[in-house]
Amino acid sequence: MQWTNLSERNVYQNPWFRVNLADVRLPDGSHLDHFVIRQRPVAAATAVNEANEVLLLWRHRFITDSWGWELAAGVVEDGEDIAAAAAREMEEETGWRPGALHPLLTVEPSNGLTDARHHLYWSEDAHWTGQPQDAFESSRRQWIPLKVVPDMIARGEVPAANMAAALLMLHHLRLG
Repeated sequence: MQWTNLSERNVYQNPWFRVNLADVRLPDGSHLDHFVIRQRPVAAATAVNEANEVLLLWRHRFITDSWGWELAAGVVEDGEDIAAAAAREMEEETGWRPGALHPLLTVEPSNGLTDARHHLYWSEDAHWTGQPQDAFESSRRQWIPLKVVPDMIARGEVPAANMAAALLMLHHLRLG
């Protein structure tokens, strides 16, 4: 039951994404016009300290008018290594530079609409480099005990699915 993308034409684009209209052939032979959002990869990172606390950002998302905990994240620049982008975003948004990054997981947060891939990393250490360059992206940055992450997710304090998945994976890796 595979859908086949026969062609796409661009209907809008900016530096962050493109909106295309695809001509899709369905398994029964009929056609469907389907909008597709093409995006650059996203890289995210956090660190876990010796006390098993994870570095998170508390931020507001105006699109959904929701507050929640997140990892530092942003788009990968053209030609940039994904892990390097994750480290750069973490330092820009938190003021903490991660040590060696370990891949945590890669997810496709909305693969029925967009080709976005989010690559999430973590580090076992980080060092403070100064006030975050992009402090406007969050209300605060805080080290949160990893053991409380599942309860935070259950209470809706981590509304973004990619962030919840990453934090649950990190919880499993570190605490079992």
